[in-house]
Amino acid sequence: MFFCRVFKSFYLPSHDLNHHKRVWKNAEKILYSLHEKGLNFSQKDIDNLIIACYLHDSGMVVDKGPSHGSESRKLCEQFLTELKLSSDEFIDALTSIENHDNKGYRLISRPEEPCAILSVSDDIDAFGFIGIYRYLEIYIERDLPLIEIGRLVCENSSNRFRNFITTYRMLPELIAEQTIRYNTLNSFFEAYDKQAAYYKFDRQAISGHCGVAEIIKERITKSEPINQSFLTAREYNDPLIEWYFTELENELSGITL
Repeated sequence: MFFCRVFKSFYLPSHDLNHHKRVWKNAEKILYSLHEKGLNFSQKDIDNLIIACYLHDSGMVVDKGPSHGSESRKLCEQFLTELKLSSDEFIDALTSIENHDNKGYRLISRPEEPCAILSVSDDIDAFGFIGIYRYLEIYIERDLPLIEIGRLVCENSSNRFRNFITTYRMLPELIAEQTIRYNTLNSFFEAYDKQAAYYKFDRQAISGHCGVAEIIKERITKSEPINQSFLTAREYNDPLIEWYFTELENELSGITL
């Protein structure tokens, strides 16, 4: 299978195949909700969106930076070629993939557009306890200073949340559900930012919100799976660290893929 082949030797658990499956589950929920509001989607629309959801971050195997969308588009074109499918038939998927990480959201105009659904489906996977992990892992991989991550996440996530509310204001149940997850993410990184002002990132006294980042950084250095973090967290006897990794484990186990 193309997707498994792409991610087989790729180490970035926050953006692996499971992330892409979760994004499709989010998109499926949005599609269903919009359909209930009277918007109809053709099979072609759905096929474009499935492909976009499952390949939008594939380019990270080449480039983990913000411009990975163009690399993802190339891999999608390769996927279409292997299946002898016309790129013209899947131009919505290709365009959505290439631009999904443009958080200026200038290309989004209607909530039923594939680009809008993909972008928001990806954004809401960045909320909650999973989102905390995703942000820490990708920002650490991009060599951003640990002391600055709290502020950077709050800025980036607020932009994502604002676009989500603006685009899907007609879906109050989805907004209520994701507001809880956004608040979880935002409150964590607000506390992280306050602790970072005096915290020494030296692995000598790992504790609190910043300690979570140190544990994840160590796991990245050793190329360990996410579940190793659950075991490592218990070694520190820190209530916040234990709380976070327990909630992350619960959130991951509660998702049907």
